[in-house]
Amino acid sequence: MSKDQELRKSAYEEIEKHQSLVESDPYRLHYHIMPPVGLLNDPNGFIQFQGTYHLFYQWMPYKTDHGAKLWGHYSSEDLVHWTHEEIALTPSEWFEKNGCYSGSAIEHDGKLYAFYTGNVKDENGNRESYQCLAVSEDGIHFDKKGPIAHLPDGYTAHFRDPKVWKQNGRWFMVIGAQTEDEKGAVALFTSENLMDWTHAGILAGAGQEPLGEFGYMFECPDLFELDGRDVLVFSPQGLEADGMNYQNVYQAGYVTGTFDPEEGTYEHGAFTELDHGFDFYAPQTTVDAHGRRLMFGWMSVPDQNEQDHPTIAHKWLHNMTLPRELTWQDGQMHQQPVQELEALRQGDAVDHQVRLNKESRTLDGVDGKAVELMMSDIDIQQGWFGVSFGSNARILYSKEQQVLTLERQSYVDGTVEKRQVEVPQLKSLRVYVDTSSIEVFANEGTHVMTARFYPAPNDESICFESSDETSFHICKWELTQVIE
Repeated sequence: MSKDQELRKSAYEEIEKHQSLVESDPYRLHYHIMPPVGLLNDPNGFIQFQGTYHLFYQWMPYKTDHGAKLWGHYSSEDLVHWTHEEIALTPSEWFEKNGCYSGSAIEHDGKLYAFYTGNVKDENGNRESYQCLAVSEDGIHFDKKGPIAHLPDGYTAHFRDPKVWKQNGRWFMVIGAQTEDEKGAVALFTSENLMDWTHAGILAGAGQEPLGEFGYMFECPDLFELDGRDVLVFSPQGLEADGMNYQNVYQAGYVTGTFDPEEGTYEHGAFTELDHGFDFYAPQTTVDAHGRRLMFGWMSVPDQNEQDHPTIAHKWLHNMTLPRELTWQDGQMHQQPVQELEALRQGDAVDHQVRLNKESRTLDGVDGKAVELMMSDIDIQQGWFGVSFGSNARILYSKEQQVLTLERQSYVDGTVEKRQVEVPQLKSLRVYVDTSSIEVFANEGTHVMTARFYPAPNDESICFESSDETSFHICKWELTQVIE
């Protein structure tokens, strides 16, 4: 039996061994992508290929911790119903023996090309990294081509997460990197044939302006055009908290500017976080047949109390965000759940026109553990307005401070912790709750906050409260379970 066969066999045995325990977890999600067992992290190779959406993911099936990752694989025809496919990649070769790390996918000549980082460590823990290629005819079975880009001078071996695209007749690749003086950076490569790659320099970071000193590592870069501007998404590590910004251990966000494919340069502005909640990292985008720029993120953050999640007792850890559509409107990024998610709705909406006045109350039919809430025409006279989900999570908006807050009861020590973002005027809220996750889209997705939280399994209450007079219209839908 080959090393690849051994790894696949042992991964499938882990699924079978722990299936009943995993599925008995009340915090198992209803409509978010999760691992069948073990740990899930970064989205990889997100693409629509031959009419089917494919989302690969970093997967450690043997334990609920990090290690020599495989590429797990889900596919979907509609971004709602997902099928868990067979394992795409295992760390079976010398150039990836300590993990098939994150990467991306493109379609070329009718085939799916998956680019990823091969992680290698020696007996002393010294790291090597190789940018590798695997090619598939059907999107399921892959033929590994081995390393196609090597570590250039000037960087440490923290050099990973290739994202590839074609522009002006050439192929480009951005890679998350750390310079030898331990500054986060995005490296640029070019190629004429997808096999031979040339280092074209540093695209962003490395202590250069306008970012300046901006952490010690950039992960998961993604450069794309969005409504006339070039957006570079990346996940910097090593930023210090700054007011309401950078409150998590690591961040994920973007800069916008102009990429010159001939010169290999990128002029850009300041960094903006994509999500101001507790759990969002390593996002990746693709363009589908409708021309939409779609994004998945990992609903967690590395090194942020990962081993304290209660799902570990049931042998699984972490999940993806909902798929989001990115648009640029009125000078800012908007993130909205993809329209296809409306197919999750069961029956007619529960519909209320609500007026609160210095009170806290529930609404008939507005509760549940897998629900969508759509609140519009929010009018807060003064003071604050809040929505509580059991005793474990709360959304709060202060009109005076113009601040939106997401609170949760910590799964580490039970204290109340919060994340905040400035929102000049709260007009609408769209909220997805899924047993142990919450995603909040304020003002048509101009501000987004994402978190895991762990209410008592039988606590499905939702309560509305206001310090003064507040009115709004609300629609609530029960959402069906589509992920097994």
